[in-house]
Amino acid sequence: MFFKKDNINDKNDYLIKVGALLIHAAKIDENYSSEEEDIIKNTLIQIGANKEDIIFIIKNAIKKENDSNQILDFTKEVKKLSTEKKINIIESLWKIIYSNKKVDIYEANLMRRLAGLLYIDSKIMGDIKEKIRAEVKK
Repeated sequence: MFFKKDNINDKNDYLIKVGALLIHAAKIDENYSSEEEDIIKNTLIQIGANKEDIIFIIKNAIKKENDSNQILDFTKEVKKLSTEKKINIIESLWKIIYSNKKVDIYEANLMRRLAGLLYIDSKIMGDIKEKIRAEVKK
């Protein structure tokens, strides 16, 4: 039982950090919308969060993002993930950014920085961006 509880805490810690990264992207344009929060919740569930824990994870992710002045702590967690989960998170980041139908300079800069920090090839990053932009235009 003791070890299981630790694993749950470790899992929530990683999800909180990933959530903080997603929230950072949502807040960078100073317009954190309910649509962006829904994207964040769905992404966290897709990468392993329990629906029952979502409110706890989001609340703590917001606190962690507010208390941090850099994204390196958040990206460390994403780097450890499988390529499939990394791409899922990158897609979600672009969905958050495109949720208001435009990309501002701060959002574009964030995604360039994340591509480097997460070791995502610029071609792959561009392909994901175009895929999400096409979905948003529909």
